[in-house]
Amino acid sequence: MRNHMKALALSALLLAAAAHCAGQQWEFGAGGGAGFLSSVPVSSASGSATTGFQSGPSASAFFGQDLYPHLSGELHYAFMQSNLSLASGGTSATFAGNAHALDYELLVHTSRHRSRVQYFAAFGGGMKLFRGTGQEAAYQPLSQFGYFTKTQAIKPMAAVGGGIRFFLSPHVVLRTEFRDYITPFPSQIIAPAPGAKFGSLLHDVVPMVEVSYVWSRNHEESAANMPPEP
Repeated sequence: MRNHMKALALSALLLAAAAHCAGQQWEFGAGGGAGFLSSVPVSSASGSATTGFQSGPSASAFFGQDLYPHLSGELHYAFMQSNLSLASGGTSATFAGNAHALDYELLVHTSRHRSRVQYFAAFGGGMKLFRGTGQEAAYQPLSQFGYFTKTQAIKPMAAVGGGIRFFLSPHVVLRTEFRDYITPFPSQIIAPAPGAKFGSLLHDVVPMVEVSYVWSRNHEESAANMPPEP
């Protein structure tokens, strides 16, 4: 656990340093949404099944900086409540779990950074910490396919997505966006049974609504640059 937390802390410092390079305008925000995760196939001599993580609520926070008129960089943290699951035929099994994601992203805007409405595409990378938090038991349904474990695993992560930013005022922004967090499947958390084979890639699509505050070294200049109300 300590090594995992140290790795997350070191990554946060490195990503924050990257985000704090030359630039004059910064943004901080937070929001909420939900995560919708893909399942992966399971094959074994006992038959077939699916495994993965259930959908659940998500919360996020970010710190960003405008780098160029059409480009900004953001450090993102997200918490996802996502229970582990196994299903085959009419039988299913679940186990409590959650995840923490940390990544740095580049946002490409369709308009200059002071336009009132912006469409953007995002891409970046980081890591995701998966955690099984349920109570392990001697017997688990569908154990011929896999086992739930009360442990954790860190996986490298790619992030892609997009959304819309709308300036409610010179310094307050409403954002609607989504991310697809892509990681290798954490087989340490849901362990394959002997002879079982799991799919290798996991997608976590997370739509979010966020509110952020924008500031710069010269607030008066920022306000003066805002486009007039339509």
